[in-house]
Parts: sequence; structure tokens; C-alpha cells
Amino acid sequence: MKIKKGDEVVVIAGKDKGATGKVIVADPKGERVVVEGVNMVKRHTKETNQGPRGAKEGGVVTKEGPIHVSNVMLLENGKRTRVGYRINDDGTKVRISRRTGKEI
Repeated sequence: MKIKKGDEVVVIAGKDKGATGKVIVADPKGERVVVEGVNMVKRHTKETNQGPRGAKEGGVVTKEGPIHVSNVMLLENGKRTRVGYRINDDGTKVRISRRTGKEI
């Protein structure tokens, strides 16, 4: 998967098209990423006594949901770019920007 945790990405499809954010979680097996502030979903959580001083926490929680990696593109200097790979002289594989050809 060409998108990694910590990358700055822009959403190119779906209800949050045009939104930018940082990748919080990357799941290569499921081909999904969780982007900060994008695809916000509501989850109803059970009340527990896990809060500070045994306070009860629960109710409706809003958090980010995963989106498919094909719906995001990497941002480089504020512009979106495709990602490619190059093998260095020492045999290491590095990601490169298809827009500029520079290493990411």
C-alpha cells in the first residue's frame, strides 16, 4: 500500500471529497486508512465506570471511520500526487512522487 501512517492526504471521492488530513491508521490488509477529521461516524457506546474517579462514560461518540485507500491521494507541497517506487543503488526500496520524481 502506497499510503503510510503520518502522510498528509486529500480525499478525492465520496462525501468528504476535497477534505485534507493526516493518516492516523493504515490497514494494508483491508486496504483502508483512517484520516483525521474525515468520514466522521457516530457510535453508541455502553456506559462504563472507567472515567476519572469512577465517573460514568458512555453515550454517542463521534469518531473517524475508515475509508478505502483508492479514495485518497498523497499531498506534496499542497498538491496531490501519485506515488511510485524506486530501488536505490544500495538495494533499498523508496517511495517517490510521480509529480516531481523526488523521494517522499
